[in-house]
Formats: sequence, structure tokens, C-alpha cells
Amino acid sequence: RELAIPTLKNGTSIVTLSIGALADDDFYLEVSETAKAHSTRVYLASGATGGFDVLRTASLMGNATAKFFNEKGPNALKGTPVDESLQTEQRTVFSGSATEAIKLFPTKVNVTVAASRASVGPGNMQVTMQSTPGFTGDTQRVEIRNDQVHAVIDVYSATAEIAGWSVVNTLLNITSPIVF
Repeated sequence: RELAIPTLKNGTSIVTLSIGALADDDFYLEVSETAKAHSTRVYLASGATGGFDVLRTASLMGNATAKFFNEKGPNALKGTPVDESLQTEQRTVFSGSATEAIKLFPTKVNVTVAASRASVGPGNMQVTMQSTPGFTGDTQRVEIRNDQVHAVIDVYSATAEIAGWSVVNTLLNITSPIVF
């Protein structure tokens, strides 16, 4: 939030992975308008989830709904507003929109905002987060549906390494004559 506008006004494009600030529709519009006014771009790396092309396409077709399921182990939720009973029982720790999720878990659910911006928007992306004792890594399931398409993107990652590699992919796309 602090760096985007000054960076874009400076004529520098941005590659970003942690996009929780873009859940705010007013800020998102300001970033978009600033990038346009200064001939810069904001590249959203897919992070630990994927399928932005499918999400975007289904959303552009119209009448789309989307939901995001995230499973984490209780240790991954330390330092968040969830209680200690997570260590002993599997349970849903959050259900709501991506806008609400990023406010409650600002460092844990950036992928929900990324997937929502690629599709139906943070206020319309329904998010469920589950904590499972003994679970390691992250499971992400993004589902989008419209009158013609039903797509499900499942990603399990044992570590956060995939997020870093998504930035590498985005950087390659910026410089490549062929974009994936």
C-alpha cells in the first residue's frame, strides 16, 4: 500500500506477490488509474494458486460465481486471531469474502485476493479456511462457475516455494515474446 502509488508515479512497473491491499476496491482503482496515467503496469504473480487465465476467462464470459477453499495446519495460523483448540481438532476457522479474509489474516490469504482479482472481485469471492491438525503445507482450491463453464483448480504445496517461482514466471513473461 505504501509503495505502489509512488513507484508507479515514478514510471516503474511493479511485480507483486503480496496483494492484500488490492482487496480494497478504491485502492485497486487508484493503482489501476495511476499505472495507466504513467504508462506503467502492475503484474500480479499467481503465488501459491494458479489458473488465472481460466478464472479471468470464465469471469469475462459473465454470470460467474467463485469460491476459494484453503487448508492449513494449525502451526501456519500462529499469530492470527484463531484459538488454541486448532491443535486438536479439524475445523473451519473462516468463512466469508476475500475482503473479510484478508482483514483477519493479512499475511495468510493473499492468494484469495489474487484469485478474486483474476475473477469475480474480493467482495464476491467466497472463502473458506480450514485448519487440520498435523497438516503440513497449503491446499488451495479455486472453483469458478458460470452458465457454460465449471472449472476447479487444485494446488497442494508442501512449502511456500511455489510462490517465489510464480514471480520468476511473471518476470519471464514480462521479457518474453511468448507469454504463458
